[in-house]
Amino acid sequence: MGTRAMGQANGPIRRWRKTSAALAASALLLVGAAPKIQGVRNAQTDADWPTHGRTYAEQRYSPLDQIRGATVSGLGLAWWAEFDTNRGQEATPLEIDGVLYTTTAWSKVYAFDARTGKALWNYDPQVPGVAALHACCDTVNRGAAYWNGKLFVGTLDGRLVALDAKTGRPAWSVQTTDTKLPYTITGAPRVVKGKVIIGNGGAEYGVRGYVSAYDVDTGKLAWRFYTTPNPEGRPDGAASDAPLAKLAASTWYGDAWKKSGGGGTAWDAIVYDPQTDLVFIGTGNGSPWNQAIRSNGKGDNLFVSSILALRPDTGEYVWHYQVTPGDTWDYTATQPIMVADLPIKGRQRHVVMQAPKNGFFYVLDAKSGELISADKFAPGADWASGVDLKTGRPVERPGVRWGATSSTQNPGPLGAHNWKPMAFNPKAGLVYIPAQDNVFTYSAAPNPKDYRQINGVWNLGSGTQGIGGLGYNGADLKPEARAVPPQRRTSPSPSSGSLVAWDPVKRQARWTSPHQALWAQGGVLAAADLVLQGVGHDLKAYDAASGREVWRYDMGAPAIAPPIAYALDGDEYVAIMLGNGGGASTGDPVRPGRLMVFRLGGTAAAAPFPEPKLPPNIDVARAEPSTADPRAGAINVRRYCTICHGSSTIWPDLSRATPILNRAAFKAVVHDGVRQRRGMPSFAQFMTENDVEAIRAYLIETYRASAGEKR
Repeated sequence: MGTRAMGQANGPIRRWRKTSAALAASALLLVGAAPKIQGVRNAQTDADWPTHGRTYAEQRYSPLDQIRGATVSGLGLAWWAEFDTNRGQEATPLEIDGVLYTTTAWSKVYAFDARTGKALWNYDPQVPGVAALHACCDTVNRGAAYWNGKLFVGTLDGRLVALDAKTGRPAWSVQTTDTKLPYTITGAPRVVKGKVIIGNGGAEYGVRGYVSAYDVDTGKLAWRFYTTPNPEGRPDGAASDAPLAKLAASTWYGDAWKKSGGGGTAWDAIVYDPQTDLVFIGTGNGSPWNQAIRSNGKGDNLFVSSILALRPDTGEYVWHYQVTPGDTWDYTATQPIMVADLPIKGRQRHVVMQAPKNGFFYVLDAKSGELISADKFAPGADWASGVDLKTGRPVERPGVRWGATSSTQNPGPLGAHNWKPMAFNPKAGLVYIPAQDNVFTYSAAPNPKDYRQINGVWNLGSGTQGIGGLGYNGADLKPEARAVPPQRRTSPSPSSGSLVAWDPVKRQARWTSPHQALWAQGGVLAAADLVLQGVGHDLKAYDAASGREVWRYDMGAPAIAPPIAYALDGDEYVAIMLGNGGGASTGDPVRPGRLMVFRLGGTAAAAPFPEPKLPPNIDVARAEPSTADPRAGAINVRRYCTICHGSSTIWPDLSRATPILNRAAFKAVVHDGVRQRRGMPSFAQFMTENDVEAIRAYLIETYRASAGEKR
């Protein structure tokens, strides 16, 4: 166990505050009983939050009602903790028997006394900085899983680690991915029937998706299910062999997908349903994005962008439903999945519900996978007019596919709903969705036949348009291509966010609360008669039935993660992680991550975040001259730099990067990796020293031009 910092002060926690004097104990009204979670002693009560979505159904609904509309005005800060990493924080904490567990960026794990905030232990898996190269969307982690005294966490570099929940000491660790390939893990594991189930990410970089199940006691692999066919055309000796041969193989064409692995990574949604004894897996986009290249513009490309139902004991295939056949827009189905019982057409149906990126809300029969309904929850989504309930297929708008020509549509690859968890209040009958409205131009590659896979970059098969320079590989850029400096670029697609209260029975929105910016909202908690969500710097509470805002608290920084609720000693608490990032930004300055915990009568005050101190803009007049070709540098900026340095203020602004002034200093950072422990890896495996110097030449030229100087 270590405490290595990534670009922040050493040590796991910089400070915390204990609770103020407790309120007089008051009885809690506990509505219903949560399904018992295996290995969790107190999980049969409503007081704990023992698994990712509180119960196996993952509805993120807390029946505790001490904090409700009539009392929420008394909600105050009970305690808080600050972490040593300033990257995005996406974790859902767990609370079990008075201990709160959470994870942070770089896959670190922390345990606190859930009453007082006293730090109990922390674990740093020592993820190497180079792992950030393979993370499409920041070095985030969405949480841990608990079972029978062990805590399980996936690490960014592809490991699954079991920790002793009392001490944080590792019990076992297994590498779940091929370390030669650009896989990552950012999602939370799930424990089902004595097995830990975990997926992975990396489709943009060219990998083949799969989910794996490991024995909770030993870490031994129990089964594996691949989500796309084997590029070599042979069986894998895995649970997926038969369905891939029978259902999937014939839906792929050409050879490009074989070089990229096909994608379909299962990087988030994993949900177990005890009633049907099925585990539901959400799968991601194809690789490369552009289906005209990936599969010659043909085929459904199973099982990308799908919901898979598997037997948890063996990984046996039971059914699948593909939300976006032949996906070419990054319309993943990895978004959170939940299970519920709904009264539909006069009878009770046990269903699976999902609001994936493509903008439609799906209700499926949990046992059979039968499509019950599919309706547009995002009004702006215009890529399809609807979903044919007989065939289950979307009715695509003419010209929406961008293989030979470009296409502008809503939503873009950020999706109408992304990873941020939604919640379901069974009493109100509403699902609360952090929805997104965004427009994007998918630009066709100029020479699709010349497409080639390039290591270390997003291989999307697109042309020269995109958010943050996404989609640039060697086939897409000509030597004369010029790039706007990442930090001076403006987004080509206006976007916004909203909280949508969706009625899955009436198949319509009950109410919508709009937000100013797409990324200024977090995941959702349904609690009693409230909905809680981070919006900008505020934690907000809305009336669950009407959407009226009834309370807010300024936390000082954005929360993109979802809140949880738990109860101890007669007090109910709400906990939420703070931390900007996660592949996009609200535009806020870099700040360390925090955990904020609230209760009625809480009087703690978190220390103000220090004012950001940015270094001055560099004086390019002092730059060492470069004889390298800035045009070649422009290409490599698009390929390698923009995805991090151009997407937000989380990563250093290149216009303030003093190493640009000196050839040796710039080489030391970009090529040699002297800042790798701080999250800036070496690019020596992708670029020569001359390539790196060309980047420096390009940046110098660009900043001189932007300042009105002559070359």
